[in-house]
Amino acid sequence: MTHDDHGDDHPAPAEPVLLNLSAPARRSLVADLVRPAGSSPAPVDVDIPDPDLAAFLAAIAHADHGFTAHTTSGPRALAVVAGTVAALCGEDIPTALTTPDLAFLKSLKPAAIEATRTVLLAIETPDEQPITEALRVLDR
Repeated sequence: MTHDDHGDDHPAPAEPVLLNLSAPARRSLVADLVRPAGSSPAPVDVDIPDPDLAAFLAAIAHADHGFTAHTTSGPRALAVVAGTVAALCGEDIPTALTTPDLAFLKSLKPAAIEATRTVLLAIETPDEQPITEALRVLDR
């Protein structure tokens, strides 16, 4: 005999409520981005000529995985962030590498920041201070 066969006056149980328990989108493009050298098994050297880096970023933006960049240059780290965003947005990657649009990068919405950080996983460097300082211009 089932519960419904009892003929009692109890109301039917409520339907389950679905909750979204995903982590909130990141609010910073560069928070926790810089890591010490050796943190990743296969970092990509981004201190390569701009045309090669632009081609790499165009391809990786559509890959199933992200990448960890390796550089010792603060300006190059900023260029990689800008180039990654440009690749994801379908913008001019070479221009983003040479002339990052800081106002645009600072105005990215959390979903765009999250998308960028799923492609650019980290920037490794033997000396974190200059990289962190160069990227500070992107913190709000």
